[in-house]
Amino acid sequence: MEESLSEQRMNFFKAQIGKDVIESPSGFMNWLAPVIISVDSGVLVCKYTVRKEMTNPYKMLHGGVTAGIIDDLIGATVYLLGLNNQFTTVNNYIDYFAPAAEGDEIIAETSIIKKGRTILNLQCEITLPAKGRLIARGYSNMLKIG
Repeated sequence: MEESLSEQRMNFFKAQIGKDVIESPSGFMNWLAPVIISVDSGVLVCKYTVRKEMTNPYKMLHGGVTAGIIDDLIGATVYLLGLNNQFTTVNNYIDYFAPAAEGDEIIAETSIIKKGRTILNLQCEITLPAKGRLIARGYSNMLKIG
């Protein structure tokens, strides 16, 4: 039996569990270099090490990089669904709660809030497990474009 597109994509990501992602279809994801922790339909969990080039002048995780992690991981979660349509980000709403410093390991986890026919609403939480902190939580609406 032939694998569905979702199964193909899921298997690709599952084969990357525990490794630095360097062969993603997303060049930005390759730059972020996450380590995939777990993959499931509608849920993606990755670990990131905050590198110098991801920080602001205070050596803290840059808010733009935080937003990029959220947007990229939400996009990857939609990609894993293997839908016949393409989706693009309509908006991102992000609450920033605490900083992460250069060298910190952070965890980002996505989940689908609502899966409509035209719009998907997803969430991504970024935590700093070493300090038991929620770094940021973002919500995004993804619009079917084709």
